[in-house]
Amino acid sequence: MSVPAQDLAAAAAVLEAGGLVAFPTETVYGLGADAENPAAVARIYEAKGRPSDHPVIVHVAPGADLAHWSDDIPVEAQQLVAAFWPGPLTLIVKRAAHIPDAVSGGQDTVGLRCPSHPVAIALLRTFKGGKGGLAAPSANKFGNVSPTTAQHVRDEFAAELDSGLLGLVLDGGQSEVGIESTIIDLSRLATHGPVLLRPGHISSAQIAAVIGRAPAIADAAAPRASGTLESHYAPHTPVAMQHSDDVRATLNRLLNDGRRVALIHYSDLPPASASVRLAASPENYAHALYASLRTMDQVGAELILVEAPPTGPAWLGVNDRLRRAAFGSSGILQQFLSAS
Repeated sequence: MSVPAQDLAAAAAVLEAGGLVAFPTETVYGLGADAENPAAVARIYEAKGRPSDHPVIVHVAPGADLAHWSDDIPVEAQQLVAAFWPGPLTLIVKRAAHIPDAVSGGQDTVGLRCPSHPVAIALLRTFKGGKGGLAAPSANKFGNVSPTTAQHVRDEFAAELDSGLLGLVLDGGQSEVGIESTIIDLSRLATHGPVLLRPGHISSAQIAAVIGRAPAIADAAAPRASGTLESHYAPHTPVAMQHSDDVRATLNRLLNDGRRVALIHYSDLPPASASVRLAASPENYAHALYASLRTMDQVGAELILVEAPPTGPAWLGVNDRLRRAAFGSSGILQQFLSAS
């Protein structure tokens, strides 16, 4: 899906003036600002309610000069760029001294990504003649479910659109991947090797096939990165996740008690107060997950009950997002069950 050239020009003008523009990527919609303008980046944090020490990802155009952003681009980064960019992979590298620390939460690193969505690429090529970068976390309030359509963004930032804090929303249809990019830390190769900070569409096995070694699990000293807090991607309605057999029993008990339960599932299960059935493949499930959470958040349920997806490497990104969405809500389910 494309947008008119005049809309791209208008969006680039807003960005170059220090404003905010929401735009589609293949993962989720991003809330973009000029990555080299600290005042513009600060507007992202203001609009999202994002903690100032939580870094954002810088999006660049295909063929961008990465040496502008980092003085240390290791061979592994070059290999991964050649294999997966444009695409849903973010690389954490050392930040060049002239790049504002506003994009890194005060750290000496920077996250770089080249999205594959045609509207994102067109915008990045229009903005500063393709030589700039857009700091762009997901276009939602901090901690909420990420948006995968332009309407999700408009709903979330209605007040900011009215006030002018958010200048424009580019509509590129529904995001294809549906969950955020894989994040790999390459800033400590000599001491820690490559480290997986956030799983996503591109797996550790795919990365290992390119650079010759599998990423390690994130350690306590790893750089902070987007979307890695324990509670994240969460709707307002509490979320609980259970295996199939447990879901059947829980659903029957809660519905018999008159509880309003929304259900997200992939196998045959009894009907709930509201439900959505997702495809039992990791790609299709991820594509529909956030839109489903947003829909179930609007049905007036007391709980969103999720049938736990399968495990395995292909499901790592989906299970990561659901675990964070459900973090802190297990007590709600126990309260409901104890009262039944």
